[in-house]
Amino acid sequence: MQDVEGVQLRTAFWPAKVDAGNRALLFFNGIGANLELTNALGDMFPDRDIITFDVPGVGKSPVTQWPYRPWMLARWARKLLDQFHIDEVDVMGVSWGGALAQQFAFQYRNRVGKLILCATTAGMTMIPGKPASLSKMVDARRYTDPNYMRDNFATLYGDEADAQAGNHIDNLMAPDPKGYVYQLLAFLGWSSLPFIRFLKMPTLVMMGDKDSIVPLANGRILKVALPNSRLHVVEGGGHLFLVTRAAETAAVIKAFLNEPVEAEARAAA
Repeated sequence: MQDVEGVQLRTAFWPAKVDAGNRALLFFNGIGANLELTNALGDMFPDRDIITFDVPGVGKSPVTQWPYRPWMLARWARKLLDQFHIDEVDVMGVSWGGALAQQFAFQYRNRVGKLILCATTAGMTMIPGKPASLSKMVDARRYTDPNYMRDNFATLYGDEADAQAGNHIDNLMAPDPKGYVYQLLAFLGWSSLPFIRFLKMPTLVMMGDKDSIVPLANGRILKVALPNSRLHVVEGGGHLFLVTRAAETAAVIKAFLNEPVEAEARAAA
């Protein structure tokens, strides 16, 4: 538990298993998602330090007294990096966390090497998902009833629940109701489009073509708006392709992170 400007953030830090001199990876999770769901990151990226945290009201981070805005979350993340003496990072965000990753990359551009955006959008201008999926997103049973999650996994996320998804479901913790509302409110009216042209770092946008929450069209918008980006489509992948297609997606992300900046610029062009 780390104290950041009076806010308690439950934090996970995995040191690199192999010291390859790579930048640390800062990871922002999806809405309501506790850090236990990121346990596989250490195995996916053993050659770099990894840091992530529970947003207030999620997992075991206490809920804040008042709502917060995206710039505040980004500032807390930066303060957290300072406490771990981490300067430059690669940043990765999924879904809700992908929006926060964009905000962080804008506020602290001089500290971000590369950016990975998974199953996410540019904000309020997003192309909405299927009503059947969105209606189940707000049902509290997806956090409290594992059988409900297994029965509705395909409707929720766009692909079938496998063994990896089962581990994901078993590690879910119900967020604090007020904390969950604060997460929803944080990005109300937010869009990265006014500043997205300033995100000139190499960026990988990853989308599943079966995502029923954040349709592929949102990734195409990000690809057009980001000046130094590439789009990778996970064929047959739903919203949680990082879980259900872990080996495949990890290979794509590792190749991107290990690619020299010059080669990445040519690929984006």
